[in-house]
Amino acid sequence: HVQLVESGGGSVQAGGFLRLSCVASGSIYSDACVGWLRQVLGKEREAVAVKHRRSDSAYYDDAVKGRFTIFQEDANDTLYLQMNNMKSDDTAMYYCAAGPSIPLYGDNWRNERYFDLWGQGTQVTVS
Repeated sequence: HVQLVESGGGSVQAGGFLRLSCVASGSIYSDACVGWLRQVLGKEREAVAVKHRRSDSAYYDDAVKGRFTIFQEDANDTLYLQMNNMKSDDTAMYYCAAGPSIPLYGDNWRNERYFDLWGQGTQVTVS
């Protein structure tokens, strides 16, 4: 049984930075798709950054390109989202997610239906 747990959220001023972490309980030895998604209060959830666990390539929403980085730390099997130069529009509940190793191309990375493991969410607030 695998669960995902996010941490690292909080309040930060515009221009600041945060690093979100996602830890999995239980191990899956496959090139899974992993990602970060966020949901603004009253809005639909949207994908922010998605990648294959073993790949250096990633897909980013245009709103965060050049500011956010998704990466995996193999030593502790933790997924991170580094968020730099944060803006007020980044305020949201952030979720990590994982799913089967499907090919990523076009805009299919944006579709959350590919993910079947979800964290509980961590709140990020930018003043």
